[in-house]
Amino acid sequence: MTDADAAAPGPRSHPFDNALGMPALRALAHPLRVEIMNELSDFGSATASMLAERLGESSGSTSYHLRQLAKHGIIVEDEERGTARERWWRMAAGGVTIGSPETVATPAGREATEIVSLGWHQNSERRLDGFLRRGLDLFGTDWVQASTLSTSHLQLTKEELAELGREYYVLLERLREKWKAAGAPDDNSVTNDDGGQRKRVQVQFNAFPLIEQELR
Repeated sequence: MTDADAAAPGPRSHPFDNALGMPALRALAHPLRVEIMNELSDFGSATASMLAERLGESSGSTSYHLRQLAKHGIIVEDEERGTARERWWRMAAGGVTIGSPETVATPAGREATEIVSLGWHQNSERRLDGFLRRGLDLFGTDWVQASTLSTSHLQLTKEELAELGREYYVLLERLREKWKAAGAPDDNSVTNDDGGQRKRVQVQFNAFPLIEQELR
């Protein structure tokens, strides 16, 4: 299973409950669309113009690809931020899961899964590399010490490995709800009103603040 957390996925009774079907998977399997999804997932809502500037593309190009992603329910319009002149987009609630048995049963499905998986993996490596190189300078010692870079090795059956993934989602959702009740902003928020006490954090598990939020 390959999963990109976009909003609040919640506990899952089966690893592929939310898996993309073949039409949506093929729509996502485009390098620029994967990059757009990464930006919306990592940093919250954005407009086509904002994404174009970040990714070095034209706003016409990002607008087109945003519409294709929206057509398949991967992203939705952020109506709380939209205006008559410019539309804001965010990830659809529920996260995105790929690699279901049905989609990887065909060569086309395997190829599409590989394109998306590699795009996610490369993005994760890029974010972590940026943190390792510049995190201390941008965030200071306290944030670096609060971060976690963890690698563990276990002897597991496939059932135990699946259980580990399910328990991770349960823990993540429990903490999300706890922090939300305490006043934490929505995951798609792109602004903070707390004097910079909150940082956009990526969990791999590694968990660290994303340096790009300080550079934009």
